[in-house]
Amino acid sequence: MNDLEYRFAGQEDVGVLSNMNQQLIRDERHRNKMTLPELHDRMSTWLKEEYTAVIFSREGKDIGYALYRKDPDWVYLRQFFIEAEMRRNGLGRQAMSWLKQNAWPESRIIRVEVLTANPEGISFWKAVGFKDYCISMEMEN
Repeated sequence: MNDLEYRFAGQEDVGVLSNMNQQLIRDERHRNKMTLPELHDRMSTWLKEEYTAVIFSREGKDIGYALYRKDPDWVYLRQFFIEAEMRRNGLGRQAMSWLKQNAWPESRIIRVEVLTANPEGISFWKAVGFKDYCISMEMEN
């Protein structure tokens, strides 16, 4: 049974979201060094200001989330997470389908950034229909 339940997050969900965000940072090998309290404060601010989050649950357990912002010409999907033990069984694909149909039905373009050090993430995004659009480059000084 792959059925997910979905709910739009509020301030009462910031703790759950920041915990999953911390795991996302580890999983994607991001260099973000924020502490859990810092992630909590950032998530709280984002939800108050410009972002919306949807939490995915299965059998009463929160297993993932999406954090996004609607811009005039696209949706910017800032964070997308499924618990590691729940991956590779269609739940991420199911969540993306729900988001496209229910949270972003009027949006033609969805943008996501994927770290080059995260080949699993790149594979997932390509599998659900994303295509390379641009390359962001940086140089450490």
